[in-house]
Amino acid sequence: MTLLTAALTLALAAVCSPAQESRLPDIGSSAGELLNPAQQAEYGEMLLAQLRHYDYVLEDPLVDEWLDQLGSRLANNSDRPQQPFTFFMLRQRQINAFATLGGYIGVNAGLVLNAEREDEVAGVLSHEIAHVTQQHVLRAVERAQRDQLPILLAMLGAIVLAQSAGGTSSTDGSNAAIVSAMALLQQRQIDYTRSNESEADRVGIQTLSRSQYDPAAMADFFERLHVASRSNRANEYNTSDDYLMTHPVTTTRISEAKERAEQIARAPGRFNAGTTLASDNPLLPGGLRIGDAMPTQGGTGRFEFARERLRVLSADTPRAAIDEYTRLARAGKASPAQRYGLAVAQLRGNQPAAAAAILGELLEQRPGDTWVLLALAEAEAQSGKHAAADARLDALLKQSPHNRAVALTFARLLAERNNAAAGQRAQALLRPLLSQSADDAVFQKTYARACELAGDRIRAGEAYAEAAYLGGRPEQALVQLNTLKKNTELDYYARARIEARIAAITPTVLELRRQGVRDEDLQRR
Repeated sequence: MTLLTAALTLALAAVCSPAQESRLPDIGSSAGELLNPAQQAEYGEMLLAQLRHYDYVLEDPLVDEWLDQLGSRLANNSDRPQQPFTFFMLRQRQINAFATLGGYIGVNAGLVLNAEREDEVAGVLSHEIAHVTQQHVLRAVERAQRDQLPILLAMLGAIVLAQSAGGTSSTDGSNAAIVSAMALLQQRQIDYTRSNESEADRVGIQTLSRSQYDPAAMADFFERLHVASRSNRANEYNTSDDYLMTHPVTTTRISEAKERAEQIARAPGRFNAGTTLASDNPLLPGGLRIGDAMPTQGGTGRFEFARERLRVLSADTPRAAIDEYTRLARAGKASPAQRYGLAVAQLRGNQPAAAAAILGELLEQRPGDTWVLLALAEAEAQSGKHAAADARLDALLKQSPHNRAVALTFARLLAERNNAAAGQRAQALLRPLLSQSADDAVFQKTYARACELAGDRIRAGEAYAEAAYLGGRPEQALVQLNTLKKNTELDYYARARIEARIAAITPTVLELRRQGVRDEDLQRR
């Protein structure tokens, strides 16, 4: 999209950043009426689409599965379990996280890489969830109408002037306008952050406790960032500053968070892992001790493997990831998770034999581990052992028929064979997930390619258009659908689907055009 789109996207991100509004609204505030839930969800969806368009989003079926499992567990134990949430990962290695309208919560890969345990990631997520449930983000929009709209208008005016100048200076001028305006927006955001942070801490710690995570983990993570920031202030590679800029952490705030966690831990009836409580329930046998045989929820059990997978996927190149594991190995014996990460890096670096050797050893230690099995199947496929890879993946699908990560991995490996038979099989694997994957960009891209190989041009065209829409290219999606509509092979049902989607996308495209925003690729034609 154009620089104007970038400006609008950045402005929206600033309006919807973690915690801007410092005061609770007066009784009778219109904040709750400003945007209804459907409109809030639409804004969040638009922001995610634009982040995809600029390649900020790190989308991986296994990482997505872990993050969604962690986030959903916290959301279900929040003050508003009925609030829908969408959790997504960003590939940046700076430590940061944010919440925006509609319950959309983004997490930088760097935050996970710098966490020592899952409880710490859960602490940050519960904090961001609290910003949504306490309506901090929605209240910020009301203030943004007064504070940030003039700044946005000034920024857009500067961009128009820079573009009208033409030549090579126009891009530099536009970028300077964006940077200057966003710096001012950032400063205004910091001015309004501090009081809501305390409330988000308090509510988030309660959510942590209800989700059976360590309520002290939030304070532990913040304290480590605070210490690292003070000791590495002169280091240009310090990754904690981004988070501390949008989430100011003081020693007072850390102390208060620790005190709240201790109060929760001491509360009567609080169940902690390893505790044993006598039951006074008359419906249970006398003398029963709860805790000895009662399983605790614990974590997802995937944190360390997810962290190492993120280390590889967020690295600049597979070679850079392998070099990183070489440096980590100098510190001592590699953990199973680090060995898994090295194997994934080797797979991405086209070294399937080396990866298979590591994964085979891991599988002996962790029989039945889905993540290891999927990586091993990929190593076999890269080595040309397609029958072995298919057998391994078929077995996984029998165990988990609707597992998204297994189905997408299998379909991707089939599509890499680039023949009709493989495409037909991949299409059949993904078809059962089609009804629940309307907003799944990775699924739509994978399904489109499978249909294309299978010779199903209609379904391929629909899926490619949907992938374009989810990737922040609504005008391109509309053009693709209108072209597809002219296909003489359309049956009644396909035509009805396409016309309905055109009707849904058209208002968005018309509004963008009204604002002067056009798809850059379409403009070049």
